[in-house]
Amino acid sequence: MLSRVANSIYWMNRYMERVENYARFVGVNFNLALDLPPDVDEQWEPLLIATADHFLFHKYYDKPTKEDVIHFMTFDKRNPNSIVSCLYEARENARTIRETISKEMWESINTFYLTIRGTSPDDFRNMDHMQSFFTDIRKNCQLFHGVVDASITRNEAWHFGRLGRHIERADKCSRFLDVKYFTLLQDTGTSGSTLDLMMWTAVLKSVSAYNMYRQTHRALTPMNIVAFLILDKLFPRSIAYSVRQAELSLYAIAGSIPERGHTNPAERALSKMRSELEFTDVEDVFKMGLHKYLDRFQTNNNEVDNAIFDMYFGLESEKSQTQSMGQTSGHIRSQWMN
Repeated sequence: MLSRVANSIYWMNRYMERVENYARFVGVNFNLALDLPPDVDEQWEPLLIATADHFLFHKYYDKPTKEDVIHFMTFDKRNPNSIVSCLYEARENARTIRETISKEMWESINTFYLTIRGTSPDDFRNMDHMQSFFTDIRKNCQLFHGVVDASITRNEAWHFGRLGRHIERADKCSRFLDVKYFTLLQDTGTSGSTLDLMMWTAVLKSVSAYNMYRQTHRALTPMNIVAFLILDKLFPRSIAYSVRQAELSLYAIAGSIPERGHTNPAERALSKMRSELEFTDVEDVFKMGLHKYLDRFQTNNNEVDNAIFDMYFGLESEKSQTQSMGQTSGHIRSQWMN
């Protein structure tokens, strides 16, 4: 397979996963807003900090108000990670490889793009309308991934797509947990309180994990929730599950077997990350500190992405090189594209 084609498939799936997760990020705060006591103000800046978009946001906006944060994360074309920007880039990647993807895939992503492009921020009249809008975005992304799984042969193209989707999903799951860290001041004494529990519950609901969590855990405790979202090997949006699926596809691309050891630097980096997760206990996470652990994971995940780029896409044009840039907490490494 041409590296240009593989690169487009990889990023098409990463962008579609990012679109869904940005819609979910907004869902975090919508859920929190419904549960917060009347004397606690809504906070929207934590979304920007957790996604490492706050530096760019403050370049164009004065304060992180609800309206400005939603507009920046959804419609602002100056933000390369906004829903509109990512959906446009996903469609462009799909357009350049139409001979490789299925007709149903192209129709799904093109219809989705045209629908969002025809939506104006002025169309929002109330919170219910906004929630419905972001729910529709998630459903369209899930429809796209369902079409991919139902219409694509399990060849290199499919594995590059699955690799991109799960690398992106692991990163964003870690950032969902970081939203909780950045919400409210850490010295307000909210830890262990009813308010603290509301925040954890909102995080579970926003990643569609609440029902599956309650099937395996009776109590809503921070330790159990963190263990479920980071270390659970069966829940499809957990970090451990996403990393394992990405690893299987990466090895399948090279025709190698994980149990026999890595054959290139990309496999080594991803297998090392998967191994560390496999031998981590939730107590280890809290001993290090949840935010510090997630920050380190995001750095390692970006290193995996860089290794994949060097291995499979490194001879591509400057456009491909800019696509390979990941995000690290603390500064922006967004996917700038032409």
